[in-house]
Amino acid sequence: MAHAFVFPGQGSQFPGMGKRLYDTNPTAKDLFEQANAILGFRISDIMFSGNEEELKQTNVTQPAVFIHSVIAYKTITGALPEKVAGHSLGEFSALVANDTLDFTQGLKLVSIRASAMQKACEMNPSTMAAVLALADEIVEEVCASVQKETGEVVVAANYNCPGQLVISGSLKAIEIACERMKAAGAKRVIVLPVGGAFHSPLMLSAKLELEAAIEAAVFHEPQCPVYQNVTANAVTDPKIIRANLIEQLTAPVRWTQSVEAMIRDGATRFTECGPGKVLQGLVVKINKEMTADGIN
Repeated sequence: MAHAFVFPGQGSQFPGMGKRLYDTNPTAKDLFEQANAILGFRISDIMFSGNEEELKQTNVTQPAVFIHSVIAYKTITGALPEKVAGHSLGEFSALVANDTLDFTQGLKLVSIRASAMQKACEMNPSTMAAVLALADEIVEEVCASVQKETGEVVVAANYNCPGQLVISGSLKAIEIACERMKAAGAKRVIVLPVGGAFHSPLMLSAKLELEAAIEAAVFHEPQCPVYQNVTANAVTDPKIIRANLIEQLTAPVRWTQSVEAMIRDGATRFTECGPGKVLQGLVVKINKEMTADGIN
C-alpha cells in the first residue's frame, strides 16, 4: 500500500499560484523568499499577481511550477514519500522531494534549463501536437515514416496515458504528421500552443548546456526511488539519476510506463504536489483503480 508523490510540468501554471501557501504557512513563505533571492527577482510577485502572459515567460514558467510544487510538498506535515516521479520539468521537483537535490540546487538547475530551452526554441522553429485515441505503435510508425521522407524531425515525445501521445518536431514535420495521424484513425490531433519541440533531438543544444550544470551539481543519496522519464524505472543510484536527467531533454517522457511501474511496485495512492490536476487525471486514466489526490 505504497504512497507515491508526483509533480507536474510546464503548462500547469495559473495566476495566483502559491499565494494561499505563502499567506498561511511560515515555511512556505520562507521558501518563496529564498527562491526570490536565488533567482534575483521577485518571482513570487509574478506568481501571485501576474497575468497568464507574464506567467508564460520561459524564465518564469518553469521556476514557478518547480517552486510551487516543492513548497506544496514540503508543507505536508510528516509526509514521507515511498516513490516519486515528475512529468518532464516535474522530475526536478521529485528529486528535491526525495532529497537527491536540495531546493537551491534544484531551482538553479531549473532556471538554467528554462533559459537553455528558450534559446533552443529560437534556433529551431518547432512545436508539439497531441494525438488522441490512436495506438502508440501507429503514432511511432507515422513519425518514423515522415522523418524518413522529409528529413525533418518528428518524434513521440510524451506518453501521457493510453490514447494520449504528444509528438514533437519541426513545423513542417508536425503539419504532415498531423494529417497522417488523422488518416490513420486518430480521434483528434491538436497542435499545442508551445514554441518548441520539447523532448526531441531539436533540444540538443539545450541538453548540452544543461548537461554542464547537472555534471557540476551535487547529487545526494535519495531517501526513496525516483521513477525517471527516460526509462520509467525505479532509480536510487545518484550516478544513474544524473545520467537520466541529462538525457531527459531529448528523450520522450514515458509517463504511462512510469505510473504502471509504480503500481507494479506497490503504489496504490498518488498525490500530485503543485499547480493543477493534470497528473491526477492521467493516473486514473492509466489505472482507474488508483486513488489520486492533490496538494496545491
